[in-house]
Amino acid sequence: MDEATFAAPLWAWAAVGVVIAVMLAVDMFSHRDDHVIELREALLWSGVWITAGLTFGLVVWLWRGGEPAGAYFSGYLLEKALSVDNVFVFALLFGYFRVPAAYQHKVLFWGVVGALAFRLAFIFAGAALLERLTWAGVVLGAFLIWTGWRLAVRGEPDVDPDRNVAVRAFRRLVPTEPRYHGGRFTARVDGRRRATLLLVALVAIEATDVIFAIDSVAAILAITTDTFLVWTATAFAVLGLRSLYFCLAGLLRHFGHLRYGLAVLLAFAGVKLILAETPVGKLPVWLTLAVVVLTLSVAIGWSLVGARRERRRRARG
Repeated sequence: MDEATFAAPLWAWAAVGVVIAVMLAVDMFSHRDDHVIELREALLWSGVWITAGLTFGLVVWLWRGGEPAGAYFSGYLLEKALSVDNVFVFALLFGYFRVPAAYQHKVLFWGVVGALAFRLAFIFAGAALLERLTWAGVVLGAFLIWTGWRLAVRGEPDVDPDRNVAVRAFRRLVPTEPRYHGGRFTARVDGRRRATLLLVALVAIEATDVIFAIDSVAAILAITTDTFLVWTATAFAVLGLRSLYFCLAGLLRHFGHLRYGLAVLLAFAGVKLILAETPVGKLPVWLTLAVVVLTLSVAIGWSLVGARRERRRRARG
């Protein structure tokens, strides 16, 4: 795997870091009072995050040109698509812990902060492996193909926190309170500071997201090894994860076939990584972007048609 074609200066990293910090601060200030996120508010914030992500893509286009901008948009769309799977699992976890609707945004906010940190670490680690080890691309590609196959054939994901190693270790090491104390992550009980059930739910979400982070970062590294493009595409997509959850949590049943599209994209990313280590070389960015858009369009259309047929069948029955 060749070294990244494009290198971003330090000021660009600092500028993006400031923008992300400001956006997170605005989000936290806007939701400082714990309240239930209604669909209208979720759609509004989704529009804000999507606009921010697309605007940055245009900045990359003007700054660096069409090829890196295409790589950014491909990574952004891929991360957005994979986030749908996150939303489904988050919904299951919130149901398992019976997290009150008013506190779900708070959990997701800090979950996103953790997700950004995990992804940043995985991006640099993955890029370093691909640069230094010639066989790393083949191994990572095989992992993505296997992940796609697993996603296509699996049923409902198992998210039982009682079997999650991180959650079990947290409960063993940290005194926990098996109930909620408003929107607080810790509370003093019988003179002793304890973690509330809200913090346990956050740990479960962070631990689950690590798996998603590995999959998504590996898939985007198949598009480009430019850490700046991978990071910004990932960050701007993940920033909208909270509003995406509140938009889609109740609509996921209408996207029953989307996971097959995501499986195809993961497998395609794996094949792309493997081909990069062969005489075929790297596939062009425009082809990657076309595959991502076409696959998502077909999967969403298939899901909507299937949902409509199911409603008609139930109406007749």
